[in-house]
Amino acid sequence: MPYHNILIALDLSDEAKLVLERGQEIARQFSAGLKLIHVVEPILPAPPYELPSVSPLEMEQELSQQARRRLQELAQSVGIDTEDVVIETGSTTTCIVDFAVEQKADLIVIGSHGRHGVGLLLGSTANSVLHHTRVDVLAVRVGQ
Repeated sequence: MPYHNILIALDLSDEAKLVLERGQEIARQFSAGLKLIHVVEPILPAPPYELPSVSPLEMEQELSQQARRRLQELAQSVGIDTEDVVIETGSTTTCIVDFAVEQKADLIVIGSHGRHGVGLLLGSTANSVLHHTRVDVLAVRVGQ
């Protein structure tokens, strides 16, 4: 069954380009549309920690701006239009799954760091996305 709309979820790590290239290769094979997403997790300071000069909202806005610049640079480096780049703030899994539904994605491509031991028991973003979506998920193994 061919894919028509592919969503690539990137964490902006050093290996993000590998995930992007794998998703782009599949999109070319199926002549599929392509969107990129990165999710900035909310910053929730808890007592006894205080942020005297910068509010959590200001920090989130700055992180979102930095992520947008980085994701747009990454997209441009492989010839993807920056209009196909999305930055969300919230729960990583929820944002990816919700955006996939909104975009009618039929494949989500995401990096997986191949956790072992306790990390495997606690789960990863790729595993969480896999268990919360109804579309195919390609977990690209990155880093070891």
